[in-house]
Amino acid sequence: MHPQKNDLDSIADVTVIGAGPAGTAMAAFLHRARHGVRVLEATSFPRFVIGESLLPHCMDVLESAGLLEAVKARGYMVKPGALFLRGNERCGFTFGEQHTRGWGWTWQVPRADFDQTLSNEVERLGVPIHWKTSVTAASFDGTPTLEVRDASGARHSVRSRFVVDASGYGRVLPKLLGLDRPSDLPTRMSLFTHVRGDRRPAGDEEGRIWICVHPRGAWIWIIPFSNGLTSVGAVSTPDFFDGFTGSPEEKLRAILASEPSAAARLAGVSFEMDVQTLRGYSASVSQLSGPGYCLVGNATEFLDPVFSSGVTLALESSQRAAGLVSRTLRGDKVDWATDYDAYMASGIDVFRTFVTRWYDGTLGEIFFGPRQDPQIRAQICSVLGGYVWDASNPLVREHARKVPQLARIARDAHA
Repeated sequence: MHPQKNDLDSIADVTVIGAGPAGTAMAAFLHRARHGVRVLEATSFPRFVIGESLLPHCMDVLESAGLLEAVKARGYMVKPGALFLRGNERCGFTFGEQHTRGWGWTWQVPRADFDQTLSNEVERLGVPIHWKTSVTAASFDGTPTLEVRDASGARHSVRSRFVVDASGYGRVLPKLLGLDRPSDLPTRMSLFTHVRGDRRPAGDEEGRIWICVHPRGAWIWIIPFSNGLTSVGAVSTPDFFDGFTGSPEEKLRAILASEPSAAARLAGVSFEMDVQTLRGYSASVSQLSGPGYCLVGNATEFLDPVFSSGVTLALESSQRAAGLVSRTLRGDKVDWATDYDAYMASGIDVFRTFVTRWYDGTLGEIFFGPRQDPQIRAQICSVLGGYVWDASNPLVREHARKVPQLARIARDAHA
């Protein structure tokens, strides 16, 4: 074990790029395994980012990393499930009724506070985080070396035995090593903001995420926080947004007003920050690992926000990769292609099927169908809970075949 020194010029066991959930979870796991680890973060916290609705599987990983209690202390809004709304139709899922044995609830988290909480806890454990330190070049010939610029503008050659890229949308190593690949998903965009004054349901229903289907082919998220703010956004193809005029705020207000469920809940809300725009967010890579490095979180692949899979995949990838990094540092022979790349791809592919089938209307036929089989609903609920590696679930094991099959059954029930 190399000592954890708070300087950039000493060699470390592992250098982690990025202090978001994937990076801090990775740092926590490696620290618990007694490896010397440091984190490089190009920005300063707190900072705004989307991905505010967690899935129950996140709780498993946060607990394993020793980070759960620090998050619990923040008093975030408890999220017991999800509610899908299409016109007058409703389809609700309660995480406590899922197929997989796992957590029956999770949180809605303002990411600026959530990410700050995780980074504070990792620093409290003794892991140094170098803020406002950006990576400008990377070499994996011999000792892995990153060329960086620190907060003062000074340049350093940062050496370590292994590098983990958890840089999220920054995608540091994919850009530097030419690993970026175009996503096979259509280009979509989103307008979003935080609002105050929404009319929330009472009691346990308050914390559910709402996903409202817009009649013109978009969907809207409504995510309530315990601090009184609510995250609101709309997602669709660019041509949908071109159908509305004015500023981003005027467009978003018009979109919300033209979907009945969102309009009723959000009438009269105040926008508490400038409306943000995100376009062409889906991304992919040619490989998740190579000699001396691996990618975790959104630095690997980002699908779509519809099922809130981002933080779950980030945390799971860090947990999975951390064990393999530790074995690699011990000198064990590790089959990264099988034990990491293929493993992560299997879960991502389940979400990919659900994302694709959401946008082509297949899942809508199932969610809003007249026959709701409790066993099938429990299997769907497990996927929505992030348990996409549970092979005992037929909708995980045979997702590509089973989801269209369920839609055909729903159509036959309508006939």
